[in-house]
Amino acid sequence: MKAWFGSMRAGLALVVAAVALAACGQSPESKAPAGEAATPEARKEFNIGWSIYAGWMPWAYAEKSGILKKWADKYGIRIELTQINDYVESINQYTAGKFDACVMTNMDMLTIPAAGGVDSTALIVGDYSNGNDGIVLKGKGKTLADIKGQSINLVELSVSHYLLARGLSSVGLKERDIKVVNTSDADIVAAFKAPTTTATVTWKPQLSEVAATPNTSLVFDSSKVPGEILDLMVVNTRALQADPALGKALVGAWYEVLTLMAGKDAKSTAALEAMAKASGTDLAGFREQLATTHLYGTPQLALAYANSAELPAKMDLVRKFSFDHGLLGKGAKSVDVVGIQFPGGKLQGSASNVKMRFDATYMQMAADGKL
Repeated sequence: MKAWFGSMRAGLALVVAAVALAACGQSPESKAPAGEAATPEARKEFNIGWSIYAGWMPWAYAEKSGILKKWADKYGIRIELTQINDYVESINQYTAGKFDACVMTNMDMLTIPAAGGVDSTALIVGDYSNGNDGIVLKGKGKTLADIKGQSINLVELSVSHYLLARGLSSVGLKERDIKVVNTSDADIVAAFKAPTTTATVTWKPQLSEVAATPNTSLVFDSSKVPGEILDLMVVNTRALQADPALGKALVGAWYEVLTLMAGKDAKSTAALEAMAKASGTDLAGFREQLATTHLYGTPQLALAYANSAELPAKMDLVRKFSFDHGLLGKGAKSVDVVGIQFPGGKLQGSASNVKMRFDATYMQMAADGKL
C-alpha cells in the first residue's frame, strides 16, 4: 500500500527537468514557427496519464468498466488511459508532450507544465484534500504553535510543504522559525519513528500510520485550508481546441462514474470495491481515504467552486508560495510571470503568458445534460 501511494503527489523535485524538457521544444506548443500562431491539428486518438490516489480512482474504474470507451465511442475518438506509478514523472511526461491530459494538483499544474510553457486547461475540478494531508508532532496535547524551533520531515516543495507554510501562517510563524528536512515520502514513516524526529508533514496512508503512533498529536490538516489542494484532470489546451470531443468524453465518463459511486445499491458497492482493489486496499480502507477527500460529486458542485470568487483567492495563495520558493521558473521576476485564467474572464498574472486555465465549459455541459 505504501509503495503505490508513496509516489502520489510526491512533490516537485523534478520540476527543473520538466521545465527543461518544455524549453527544449518537446511540448506541443513549441512546434509552431516563431512568430506564428500555432494551428491545432485535428486528432482522434488521445493518451491520458494518471496515477493512483483516492480522488482519481474513478478513472481506473471508467476504463475497466468500459464507461470511458463508451463515451469515447460516442464522440468518435479513442482514449488510452496510461497508469504511471511515479506521480511527478507522469506530469513530466505530460509536460514533454507524451500525454494529452494528466491528473495533477493545482499547485503542480502551475509549477510544472504552466511554468514550463505548456498551455494547460483544468477540465475537471475533481476534489480537494479535506484531511488527507496533515502535520503531526510527537507528544500528547501539542498544538501547532509548539512546532517553533523544530526540524520538520517532509517532501520539500510538495503540497506537504505548502500545507506547512499555511499552517505556520495561521499561528503567526514563518518558515525561518523551523527547519525543513527533505525526506522521501517512502521514508516518512520510518523517519518519524526515529528518536531524533519530532515532527512531520505527510499524506494518507502514511499520515494515518504516523498519527496512530502513541504519544503524538495531529496539530493541523488540510481540512483547515479547504479548496486549496485541488485534484484536477488537466488537458493540453491545444489538444482540447483541436477536438472538443476529448473534453466531452472525459467529462461525460467522469460524472457517470461519480453518479455510480454515490449510489446505495450493490452495483455502487461493487464499483467502490473495484476501485479499492485497484488502489491496493480494501473497501474499508478506500472509504477511509474518501472520507477526507472532498469529491465534487456532481458537475453542479464543481461548477459552483470553479465559478466562485474563492478559487482565484486560493490560487493567489498557491502562486505566491510557488514564487517565493522559486517554482515558477529560473529567472522568474514576479509572481505574475504565469497568467492564470478563470471562468468569466478573470485573470491573475500575465495576460500575454496565460498558461493555466480553469475552463468550466464542459462541466457546464454535463450540468445542463448536453453531453
